[in-house]
Amino acid sequence: MIGRPGRSATGNILPELEEQYRPQLVIANGENLAGGLGLTQETADELFSYGVDILTTGNHVWDRKEILSYIDLDDRILRPANYPQGVPGRGYRVLTGDELRRDTACRVSTGEEWRGNAPVAILNLSGRIFMDPLDDPFAAAKNIVPELRERANIVILDFHAEATSEKIAMGRYLDGQVSAVIGTHTHVQTADETILPNHTAYITDVGMTGPVNSIIGIRQDLIIKRFLTQMPVRFEVPKGDVIVSAVVVDVDPVTGRATSIERLQRIVKR
Repeated sequence: MIGRPGRSATGNILPELEEQYRPQLVIANGENLAGGLGLTQETADELFSYGVDILTTGNHVWDRKEILSYIDLDDRILRPANYPQGVPGRGYRVLTGDELRRDTACRVSTGEEWRGNAPVAILNLSGRIFMDPLDDPFAAAKNIVPELRERANIVILDFHAEATSEKIAMGRYLDGQVSAVIGTHTHVQTADETILPNHTAYITDVGMTGPVNSIIGIRQDLIIKRFLTQMPVRFEVPKGDVIVSAVVVDVDPVTGRATSIERLQRIVKR
């Protein structure tokens, strides 16, 4: 979600999407909420007021220094779990059934109807290819996922990474161990949503919620100037129509297996 346009568009369209899909849980990547870089308590609270339940992040999580003193105070904000030990914040969260907003009514793998809420674990990891050299995300996943599976059948991973190959590798590595691997970071939605062989939902990048007439959410002229001159420029988020990108994932609450993934794009007119 990119700056004020992304926040505002989310507030406008989320009620419509919730009415259509009735999600138990809404997760958004919030590392670009504040002016296109970083997040603050105020911008995070705005998203929570619209109905977002959990904010994941990535390499821009620390761009607004005030988050350093706040991230430990709000367990709805996650940062990649493969940051070195001692870094503020947390890399995962388990929500109990009582903490989810809607009751589920669905037919599960046993053929019976399920009613109620199953616990959901959300994990945030960062890639290392063309990114900051954090700890190995595959080793982190190997250590953390079994712990999360002891507490929740449903495990959702936001894998914040640049390289397509690294994202696909993570999806294949965790196929059957987590319910979904959702890629973030490039801001461009990919068209490869799928259910992997062992029932993990996967997409390489969910895309951005930000201005249509931009370059990954930033004013076009500024980005082009940077490419032409190789000189630093101050990024600004433009106004205008906003594209909202998302995926909807259905998961069997008993097995934790994904049953469908649907890729969404909506335009909010400005």
